[in-house]
Amino acid sequence: MPLSDGAVMAGGTEAPAQLAKFHAPEVVFGTGSLAELGHCALRVGGRRPFLVTDPGLIEAGWVDEAVGHLRQVGLRPVVWHELTPNPKDHEVEAGFQRYAESGSDVIVALGGGSCIDAAKGVAILASNGGRILDFEGVDLVGLPIPPTVMVPSTSGTGADVSQFAVITDTAEQVKITIISRTLVPEISLIDPRLLTTMPDWLNAATGLDALTHAIESFVSRAHNPLTDNLALHAVQLITGHLRGTQTRPKEVSPRLAMAQGSLEAGMAFTNAILGATHAMSHQVGGLLDAPHGVVNGVLLPHVIRFNAAARPDRFVALASAAGLPTDGVPPEEAALALAERVRTLADDVGVPKGLASLGVAETDLPRLARTTLKDACLATNPRDAGAGDIEALFRAAL
Repeated sequence: MPLSDGAVMAGGTEAPAQLAKFHAPEVVFGTGSLAELGHCALRVGGRRPFLVTDPGLIEAGWVDEAVGHLRQVGLRPVVWHELTPNPKDHEVEAGFQRYAESGSDVIVALGGGSCIDAAKGVAILASNGGRILDFEGVDLVGLPIPPTVMVPSTSGTGADVSQFAVITDTAEQVKITIISRTLVPEISLIDPRLLTTMPDWLNAATGLDALTHAIESFVSRAHNPLTDNLALHAVQLITGHLRGTQTRPKEVSPRLAMAQGSLEAGMAFTNAILGATHAMSHQVGGLLDAPHGVVNGVLLPHVIRFNAAARPDRFVALASAAGLPTDGVPPEEAALALAERVRTLADDVGVPKGLASLGVAETDLPRLARTTLKDACLATNPRDAGAGDIEALFRAAL
């Protein structure tokens, strides 16, 4: 629930009308922090950690380094990497079988959002049993999961600090969202060195995903002063530095800024939740296995315009954080300028202008609109949206 807009004075003289909970893991942040992985796993009870990763991280050499740090403190890691982008229900269940057979305990994820979501899925099944799709929705994970340590290799998904897991239902070709405070990791270990081996398209996609997290959490119905500050600073960092990570990929300063922007946007959205952009993007990703952040980059300007038509005031601070002039500018104009700023940034980092280039067809739109209405992220969108509104947004973004 959001707090009231009034400040709480020293001594509690002005109590908020409502209260907000704020979930966050322990964060270890900084260049070279991967060296702390063994100590982190050990501190949360690890003896035989289950390391979830993917072939790209193995090829880049990060898995060997991580395994070395785990072994250095006496741990006996088990590595599992049989998953694909947008983790599938059957992959998560296969990962759980491997986890159970190996006698593992603490679960470590090293990779992007797909690895981290898959690791959370394995953890859910490890303590709750059943099928991963049974946990779709809010607070349906009844039992605590094994301790988790997350090491993100991208600057955008926020999965390493969030209470979300997104899994693809392969039978229905949709993504399901699992939201539970049990999914907030014990430790998020963020080493910006890992960001330097991302391909350009993934860097662009995850950066735009983080920007979407920041913007949607700021205008969410469940925002509060704690999430607001994080979201605004994340917008400033991401709009100021994402281009630099594309043009100067090995330079430290832009990578540090994007790592921090991703972290702050992640902490904002896991507490304020999201909106229509994510609710819609999940459906496209489920249908076409399309890159989540790329879809967000296409959809976000359209959703900003839709939401601002009803509630433009919240977009003024966001426009200012993005470096746009707002003094004396009507809120409606500031919101439209922000939408253009997002689209320009997407152009600069190579994201396509429309969903058609990703494989979405006109005939898909009614189905996509229908499944969007079931997505948990739509509940906190600042403007009510029916099937007709959502379909019109998809059509505008086609």
